[in-house]
Amino acid sequence: MARLRGMDRIAILILAAGASSRMRGRDKLLEDIEGVRLLSRVVTRAVASGLPVFVALPGPDHPRAKLIGEAQPVYVADATEGMGASIRSGVAALARGAGAVMILPADMPDLTTADMEAMRNAFRAAPDQVHRATAADGTPGHPVVFPARLFPALMALQGDAGARAVLRDEAVNLVPLPGRHALIDLDTPEDFAEWRAR
Repeated sequence: MARLRGMDRIAILILAAGASSRMRGRDKLLEDIEGVRLLSRVVTRAVASGLPVFVALPGPDHPRAKLIGEAQPVYVADATEGMGASIRSGVAALARGAGAVMILPADMPDLTTADMEAMRNAFRAAPDQVHRATAADGTPGHPVVFPARLFPALMALQGDAGARAVLRDEAVNLVPLPGRHALIDLDTPEDFAEWRAR
């Protein structure tokens, strides 16, 4: 089990248990992105932050499970339910004493280690607050950091709406990231083609 230390009592939870239903038979997280699989790219950048990293996965036999390197796998028995199940399982798996969880989807190729460090630093400055990444123009995106006081609410989530219901009643600190790092996700073959063309 990963250990959470001092001011960095925050873990990263990467949501990688989805079905890639919009990819028309392909697995988006196994797609090649500049020489590596998309999931490997995101996990490697998260691990480089020095924070404990947990990855929600459909199961130990899924091809994605071989791509997470040093990260801690979290197998989501009811992954077909959607993001709610992944968030519940991931938060439950965090080491005791966690002060916060940084949640991010696994399909965001432009998120960098520096972006995750910026989110960690926002948490350090205000550890009881929700922190949400935005694009440079202020449009809200991901990752989102939730303090431990909201873990019970996260563990009560249902369905595929993610944590929107938890955010609704919170005063959220917005953390600008460069360009559109906080917004770009790849869900369809067309998304991948457009991203690669850039």
